[in-house]
Amino acid sequence: MLGYLAAQTEKIILSTSTTLITTNDPVKIAEDYAMLQHLADGRVDLMMGRGNTAPVYPWFGQDIRQGIPLALEHYRLLRRLWDEDVVDWQGQFRTPLQGFTSTPRPLDGIPPFVWHGSIRSPEIAEIAAFHGDGFFANNIFWPKEHYISLINLYRERYEHYGHGRADQAIVGLGGQVFMRKNAKDAVDEFRPYFDNAPVYGHGPSLEDFTDQTPLTVGTPEQVIEKTLTFADFFGDYQRQLFLVDHAGLPLKTVLEQLDLLGGEVVPVLRKEFAARRPAGVPDNPPTHASMKSDREPVDAARQ
Repeated sequence: MLGYLAAQTEKIILSTSTTLITTNDPVKIAEDYAMLQHLADGRVDLMMGRGNTAPVYPWFGQDIRQGIPLALEHYRLLRRLWDEDVVDWQGQFRTPLQGFTSTPRPLDGIPPFVWHGSIRSPEIAEIAAFHGDGFFANNIFWPKEHYISLINLYRERYEHYGHGRADQAIVGLGGQVFMRKNAKDAVDEFRPYFDNAPVYGHGPSLEDFTDQTPLTVGTPEQVIEKTLTFADFFGDYQRQLFLVDHAGLPLKTVLEQLDLLGGEVVPVLRKEFAARRPAGVPDNPPTHASMKSDREPVDAARQ
């Protein structure tokens, strides 16, 4: 699908949300996303997650109880496959590799920028910080205090490993919205979907859930107001994802949400976040173009 989108677009960054690093083979991830890089002229980054749906693991011969070791081992192998032309490798969870070259090689020798998605695991924050990768806190289900701790850990370790100041670490956040021009109309229309959704339903009330998570049900102005508060809790950050296709909403309604999001919410948020961002804090995650530009002075010095 991303390959198709690459052919239809010229500017947008193509990303995943999320690619499971546990139940996918690192060799396939390395080759698929390097190929996508070439097709998209570098407009690619990759968000990886551990996955917390227990029945999925056995489909691919894995055990969810090994989720953290799987994620760490697979990611270390993925980095080697991108960074080294010839890899000899042996681990716990897949067959060994001898003299193996992943093809195609990353575009311009620069692998895609990686995000590590996490809901609750400090080990994932640690590996993101170690490699100078992005940390995506998928904060859509738990209270903000939990994610403040995770993100602060990532920021501290990012600085510890010498990638920059803690406030320069690359952070992404989740969010869910349902919008109408009138707030009462939004609540009345969304409540039946929320109450009966497999994920949301039969638990906290809509009011309690919106109070404790990023879910915003109301007007575009209310979405803007609540989203702008995220930086107060988590620090300035570089990517905001909005879930709009959720709770069983029909396609027509989802498309209406996208129109409101793109037309009335995102332009205001971009302007407001840019105005508030402190000096020296990046406004966007690294792209292929920016990483290539950063590398060129180093290459020239070597020559």
